[in-house]
Amino acid sequence: MWSRERVVTGWAQLWNVPNMLTLARILLIPVFWVLLMHDDGQNSGTRLAATAIFIIAAITDWLDGYLARRQGLVTTFGKIADPLADKALTGAALIGLSMLGELWWWVTLLILAREIGVTLVRFIVLKHGVIPASRGGKLKTIFQMAGIILFLLPIDQSDTLLWVTRNVIMGTAVILTMLTGADYLDKAYRTRSASKAAKAAAGAG
Repeated sequence: MWSRERVVTGWAQLWNVPNMLTLARILLIPVFWVLLMHDDGQNSGTRLAATAIFIIAAITDWLDGYLARRQGLVTTFGKIADPLADKALTGAALIGLSMLGELWWWVTLLILAREIGVTLVRFIVLKHGVIPASRGGKLKTIFQMAGIILFLLPIDQSDTLLWVTRNVIMGTAVILTMLTGADYLDKAYRTRSASKAAKAAAGAG
């Protein structure tokens, strides 16, 4: 049985729909940033536009991965560019919100430290094995995206329900970020140890 997933090389690596969606997401990031920071974030119109672009970019993040797997278009470029584009989009939103004084800096720094750290560990451990995304990691991403979207919306403190809801969702995202980060590090350590043990056993044999 042939696997539907194949690594594509050459120019075909770039000119396919999943990779074009990844490139589009990267190009949307500076547009998102300009709209978010316009008028110190006080313009409701540009804030809504920034929120819409963030949602569209987040959808392309899911869509490009889905299409790549479904159509057998997993590429080296996609494996590298897709997570980097995702981190850049999330980072731009978090940093922008903190610069506007709407999101605590410790939240931004904690989330970014986790995402960057896990990305680096993923590349380091890659030669020992691939650690699949966990349900907790996927849930973390959902809460992060939902929290960011609510913080991007021009919500006034008089909207008590929305104000409380967005803080609860972002707080949950922070907790999941810490828990899944620790879980990933544990899995990375176990994967590396198991790989080294297997190589040592093979060498001894």
